[in-house]
Amino acid sequence: MLPPLRTVEAGLRRVTEALAAELAQPGTPTPRWNPVEWRLASAAAVAHGVSPLLDRSCRWQHLAWQRFLRDQRVQVEHRQRRIAALLGSIDGEARAAGFPVVPLKGSALHAAGLYAPGDRPMADIDLLVHEADSAPAIGMLQALGYVESYAQWKHRVFKPVGSSPLASLGEHRDTPVTIELHVRIQERLPVRTVDITEQVMPRDAAPGTNDYASLAALMGHLLLHAAGGICGRNLRLMHLHDIALLSRQMRPADWDALCAWHDGAAPWWALPPLRLAERYYGGAVPPALLHRLARKCPLLLRALSRRQDMTRVSCSGLWLQPLAGLEWARSTGDAGAYLRERIRPSRETVREREDMLRTQLWLQGQDWVRMSHRRRVLRWLARPVPRMDTLYVVRAAMESRALAS
Repeated sequence: MLPPLRTVEAGLRRVTEALAAELAQPGTPTPRWNPVEWRLASAAAVAHGVSPLLDRSCRWQHLAWQRFLRDQRVQVEHRQRRIAALLGSIDGEARAAGFPVVPLKGSALHAAGLYAPGDRPMADIDLLVHEADSAPAIGMLQALGYVESYAQWKHRVFKPVGSSPLASLGEHRDTPVTIELHVRIQERLPVRTVDITEQVMPRDAAPGTNDYASLAALMGHLLLHAAGGICGRNLRLMHLHDIALLSRQMRPADWDALCAWHDGAAPWWALPPLRLAERYYGGAVPPALLHRLARKCPLLLRALSRRQDMTRVSCSGLWLQPLAGLEWARSTGDAGAYLRERIRPSRETVREREDMLRTQLWLQGQDWVRMSHRRRVLRWLARPVPRMDTLYVVRAAMESRALAS
């Protein structure tokens, strides 16, 4: 049974900020939480993808918490072995077919040795291919036993033939490994697209799997992905940890290379995620870099990014925000386009919503998501509406027998 939503809201903020502090600077004292808060902590750790990392560093004295973290690490380690084997097959198939592939984000961070097996969960494998190679890439995935599930403006999603989602709190070794196929690396912030494909794909890419074009390219992709997460209020603590870890490998020349993208126009969108990384991981970001990016960042976003915390920009903020991301608009035209899309969603948005309803386990059986857009707007105006993804994981934590003290 769920506690009152105001209790959930306050509890999620407390536990999320505590987890962020402990992950960045291990050794904080064991919190004096009640049983509900310990369950909310497990829910937040799952939602933010940091349970296995906390198993390595967190020494909070609470038996059910420690058992849960340990089990999550075991599940992730087993799953990572499956993912590594699948990436090996992808490399072999792409070599044989004669086209290059770049495994993205989590796959690249593991390959670079920043994470050991079991440290970092991966919901899926992201692959970048040249647009001209999309047909042979799809053929490769089909040969590996995959079928297309749905397509969105960012990517095409493939799942194993005959697979179905697995309901569990957190990671499970048997959860199907989906694959997202990209021909562009891009984000809408909030309506205008930022595209960094040219910087990410190596110019001398050989058939088979390849690294990012440079360390700056990997960092740039992590930052752009995090920017999209902040804009949509979907950032995960795991993604902030990725940025903090990689920043330790970045030399001044790497940061300069990142800032030289797009004919020397510094990537303004990198400021909010870098400020968050600096907030929690003090010393992770060169101060001169933040100053350099701030000069290019829109005024409102620059001001708001000074006050953002992990709870506000993630699913730990319980309530849906009708105008989330508006501060990322770079012009009155962008703001107007954003508002028009919120008032009357495009066909593309409606189709994406239908795909999510069909494929995402956490949306099943929810009345809110099946309402007409007009009814949802009226409900928003009448009272705060909780996020369905947040309630799903909170409910799972509250009902979990494994979390009993």
